[in-house]
Amino acid sequence: MKFHILPFSSEANNKLLIFGIFLIIYVIGIILNLVVIAVICLDAHLHSPMYVFFCNLSSIDICYTTVTIPNLLYILLSADDMLSVTQCFSQIYCFMLCASVEEMLLFVMGFDRYAAICHPLSYHRILSKKTCILMIVTIWIVAFLNPLLFLYFLHKIPFCGVANIQNFFCDALDVFNASCGGSYEFNNLVYAEIVVFAILPIICNVLSYGNIVRVILRIKSKEGRRKTFSTCSSHLIVMTIYYSTSSITYMTPFSDHTLVMKQILSLLYNTVVPMINPLIYSLRNKKMLKSCQKLLMMK
Repeated sequence: MKFHILPFSSEANNKLLIFGIFLIIYVIGIILNLVVIAVICLDAHLHSPMYVFFCNLSSIDICYTTVTIPNLLYILLSADDMLSVTQCFSQIYCFMLCASVEEMLLFVMGFDRYAAICHPLSYHRILSKKTCILMIVTIWIVAFLNPLLFLYFLHKIPFCGVANIQNFFCDALDVFNASCGGSYEFNNLVYAEIVVFAILPIICNVLSYGNIVRVILRIKSKEGRRKTFSTCSSHLIVMTIYYSTSSITYMTPFSDHTLVMKQILSLLYNTVVPMINPLIYSLRNKKMLKSCQKLLMMK
């Protein structure tokens, strides 16, 4: 059994150009996320819950792109677009692990901003060191276990010869759509995944930001409102970009008409979003910028 990866809707004649673009995106994303991790780890002033979550987000963004882009680069150069069952399922597992961590981190980061703005006096009690460690450990344990359910159901689905995957990597939903006959259990699992890891976190974050907005509106000075909102605007931007692109990708019914749109959105949240996340956080965070400047001056 083999899987045929079809990264583009039509035969591309400028594969070297496409290879160069994705290589640049990958290298820039790796460098920027490594810088964020290094700055947070080296500066003791940044060892607070918010920056610990930043560090984990940058770590998982490195893994996110490493799971998909190197294999795409190999396909573009070698024209060998066949993957074995083991290779495809391994990529599904690693990708879903990264996606699960990212989604849970965005939820926890929203709670962090809610606690910091709405309950500033109790912030260090709510998000103590012990609580943060417990959150991070729980996130990674759940993320390691979550993909196993999908692989269990995909393993039972029959495939007819070579399965064509209309994407630039092995995605669980695309593999399911390429099968000879799916099962309603897998569809139910996908719906449950969307509810638990997307809809519920979005609802909770919306409610949190509703309370945050109310607190900000009570601040009398305009400068005070601006500073308070700036502390959570980065998370709001990243969350909006990530959930909007990924939700449309997975909730849009599969068809030839939506194929190109889904591939473009998949490229955005798998490659571009992990690259711009550190830019959004570092450029909009004064403490991060000051720490970068200090480290550069020490050199």
